[in-house]
Amino acid sequence: MSSVAESVVADDLSPFESFELVRTEEVQSLNLTMIEYRHRKTGAVHYHLATDNDENVFLVALRTVPTDSCGVAHILEHTSLCGSERYPVRDPFFMMIRRSLNTFMNAFTSSDWTAYPFASQNRKDFNNLLDVYLDAVFLARLDSLDFAQEGHRLEFETADDASSDLVYKGVVFNEMKGAMSSPVSAVYDLLNRYLFPTNTYHFNSGGDPASIPDLSYEQLTSFYKTHYHPSNAVFMTYGNMSPRVHQQTFEEKALSRFDALGVEISVPDEKRYLSPLKIEESYAIDLQDESETLDNKTHHVIAWLLGHSTDIEERLRLQLLSDVLMDNSASPLMLALETTDIGTSPSRLCGVEEGNREMSFMCGIEGSNPDQVDAFETLVIETLEKVVAEGVPQENVEAMLHQLELSQREVGGGGYPYGLQLILAGLSTAIHRGDPVASLNIDPVLAKLREEIKDRQFIPRLIQENILDNQHRVLLTVKPDPELNKKRQQAEAAQLQTIKENLSDSEKADIISLAQRLADRQEEKDDESILPKVGLEDVPETLHVAKGEEKTVLEAKASFYPQGTNGIVYEQVVFQMPALEPALLNVLPLYTRFVTELGVGGKNYLEVQTIQAQCTGGLSAYSAIRGAIDDEQNVSGNVVFSSKALVNNIQPMSELLWQTIQQVEFTEYDRLSELVAQQRAQMDQSVTGGGHGLAMLAASSGMSPAAALGHQTTGLEGIKLLRKLDDSFRDKDSGAANIKLFAAQLAQLHQEIMQSEKQFLVVGEQEVFAECEQVLEKQWAQSEIKNVDAKAFSLPSIRSKVEQIWVTSTQVSFCSRVYPTVAVEHKDAAALTILGGYLRNGFLHTAIREKGGAYGGGAMQDSAGACFKFFSYRDPRMSETLQDFDRSIDWLLNETHEPRLLEEAILGVVSDIDKPSSPAGEAKTAFHNDMSGRTEEQRRRFRLNILKVSQEDLIRVGTTYFSKDKASTAIITNKATFEREGDLGFKVIHL
Repeated sequence: MSSVAESVVADDLSPFESFELVRTEEVQSLNLTMIEYRHRKTGAVHYHLATDNDENVFLVALRTVPTDSCGVAHILEHTSLCGSERYPVRDPFFMMIRRSLNTFMNAFTSSDWTAYPFASQNRKDFNNLLDVYLDAVFLARLDSLDFAQEGHRLEFETADDASSDLVYKGVVFNEMKGAMSSPVSAVYDLLNRYLFPTNTYHFNSGGDPASIPDLSYEQLTSFYKTHYHPSNAVFMTYGNMSPRVHQQTFEEKALSRFDALGVEISVPDEKRYLSPLKIEESYAIDLQDESETLDNKTHHVIAWLLGHSTDIEERLRLQLLSDVLMDNSASPLMLALETTDIGTSPSRLCGVEEGNREMSFMCGIEGSNPDQVDAFETLVIETLEKVVAEGVPQENVEAMLHQLELSQREVGGGGYPYGLQLILAGLSTAIHRGDPVASLNIDPVLAKLREEIKDRQFIPRLIQENILDNQHRVLLTVKPDPELNKKRQQAEAAQLQTIKENLSDSEKADIISLAQRLADRQEEKDDESILPKVGLEDVPETLHVAKGEEKTVLEAKASFYPQGTNGIVYEQVVFQMPALEPALLNVLPLYTRFVTELGVGGKNYLEVQTIQAQCTGGLSAYSAIRGAIDDEQNVSGNVVFSSKALVNNIQPMSELLWQTIQQVEFTEYDRLSELVAQQRAQMDQSVTGGGHGLAMLAASSGMSPAAALGHQTTGLEGIKLLRKLDDSFRDKDSGAANIKLFAAQLAQLHQEIMQSEKQFLVVGEQEVFAECEQVLEKQWAQSEIKNVDAKAFSLPSIRSKVEQIWVTSTQVSFCSRVYPTVAVEHKDAAALTILGGYLRNGFLHTAIREKGGAYGGGAMQDSAGACFKFFSYRDPRMSETLQDFDRSIDWLLNETHEPRLLEEAILGVVSDIDKPSSPAGEAKTAFHNDMSGRTEEQRRRFRLNILKVSQEDLIRVGTTYFSKDKASTAIITNKATFEREGDLGFKVIHL
């Protein structure tokens, strides 16, 4: 038994009686032991990742293999969470979110699996969630009304009037309309359609909006019976709870009810092409004015089908190959895509896709034209042939292998708990009956690769065998079609009209009856007491905050945070934001995005990219501008340069970070033009994926200086500015001069930042700090002296009303309404924070998602910007959603409310406050919070105030702050919705 397992499993690794132990394997690089078990009766597998971590994670995944694009797996994911045998309430999933201290709850539909994960640091809460999840997955009731709500249904536009038009409604139907509004999503869907002509990846597992209405309720329930069975399930858990305890719950709550299925669900190998395929398709675009053309809006992608993803050695070889070819701007294929005039930017669809049973390698370009497809194909093939003929510098191959090792060691953070990240890393392999242990314990494969790359023909041979000699190749051109959305709308309208014309009186009555029954059900008050819960008594007394030690390095403050980072050191150099003129503020986000992508100290950007890959996990920069804790109008800011490296690379990492800051060069004009084009492509894509955030930023832009600047530079106005800048670079007469002017602005901005006061942050294991301090002192002794007379950064105060509608290419809307409130230190901030969850749980979820059909919606207090935000996401409506925002306030002030709603809202906020991050992430958060006045004492005080909020507090802040004449509103929508509903009296802007 491993030392890890001994420390976290108090009894032993022996399974519960209904399971058998298959094997154990220690993964030293991740400080855990993976144990594999098998359920004796059904064959269900259970992988447990044993480690000393209080944040325990559960996931159960089912192999879901659709044979069409009706979205059966996706709709089933939604409907299975709408009530089950032991919990026959309408919405147990969302009810449990607010009755829990979870650190993560969700469900995912992938191309060939559906997964249900959650995480919690509280054992009572973990067991509660496990009970509900097991019942939801294996004993779902699948009510036909839930299918109508979550999937699709026919409804008259006026629900009780059979003479009005028929429309399609449904949460997934609208979600996928939003998802497929993204050109990149549309291109990826089309590419898979041709890359996989015969198996499940040929279809859109999320559902094609044109096909979703073809799915019947009977087909849904039939799919459930075969796919949601323990014989087809993979259980994965992580943390310090005993796997034996988990298994006893699995057995008692679900598995004992089942026998072996007798059917093996799997994905067959794809039938291979005998010669390459060349295809041309279209994606939808809405031109915003008569001057806009279709030029430079075509996507070209080329892809090859490769070997099995379950072969970990082959997978890492191909990942290494992909990194060598495309990891950074110095990589040969990425360099070719970035520097060609065939397009404006490399596609987001670049690299190895390893999530499917058979992998694929793809690369593409955006901002091209249909007649350039042959030139694109020639560029890619000739670049690969050149690499085969000339090879790749050995140091580049070694650098990419170094990146693989660093990514294996890093204890991640971000949106997913670390344990869930590890589980997901091995899930696809487990789904395809491979070895997920090998997917996590990659040290033996890395050792083998270190030997294999000594052969200089290793990379050329991989290219020749896997790509150039591979006839299963698809070359896809996807061009813009300004009529496609209209054609789709007309086709949908014609289909609905045909259906209506053929309806009998009884069928019309059935549609009206369904709408009424669904509306009645949505108004029902479920007995939530049947669901398990935690209460305020289960909330931990204390808030964990990482602690560091302050020192002085060359008269600059240096903070050292000892954290368990698994042999990685994180270093930041933080400059105080100086006073900046408006022109420089406008380019600040571009400066921070580009400054680590340029040449340094006489080396061009290609050489620098190579050095970065050799000794670091990358360099990056960002700016942070925040209002004071007691006054959102009083802003301060910092510019942060950041890097990370393995401990044996502390010195070269620090040297490179210093060189980047002190010696960056802004004279590579072609490079700057490429970077602007790439950033434009990324920001254009952000509208369909993050439209709710952009709408909230626009609506709040009159509330605080930081929000106004954010909207102007990284929000919707920022997208317009970036497009204008990019277009100016392409002007035949003035383009070169415009680029030089932009470069001069970046250089001036950099110079002013460098003269500001700076400080250092180092995160890592305690034993490396002495070396880190020595390196900092030696390196930064050469730095410039700061400007002691520099003015402090500030922004003009602002309090103005915003009313805007932004019209763009999207099949759905994103709505936001914002009210001015208070900063975090104000006595009302805690109550307003609770009110966000209170309104979402008690009113908005039902009104906007269940009844309105949007994918999501809610409310939140933004204490940094001193405003309260309502929002909807992928929403089929516009004005009605704004009315729902207003009605939620009426509901708050005029109706009687159950005490549980307050407790649930408090639990949700505390859970979010207490949510753990990665070790490095917790240190960075503590450091930067301290810098902006959000000290440990202030955060603990705010948390305590959250726990004290009363119902009377909610009514008081609702009465105080929600005055209709003070509300700001911003909506992102499409041309059809705008033409149907009008401008609502708002300013209309075409994006």
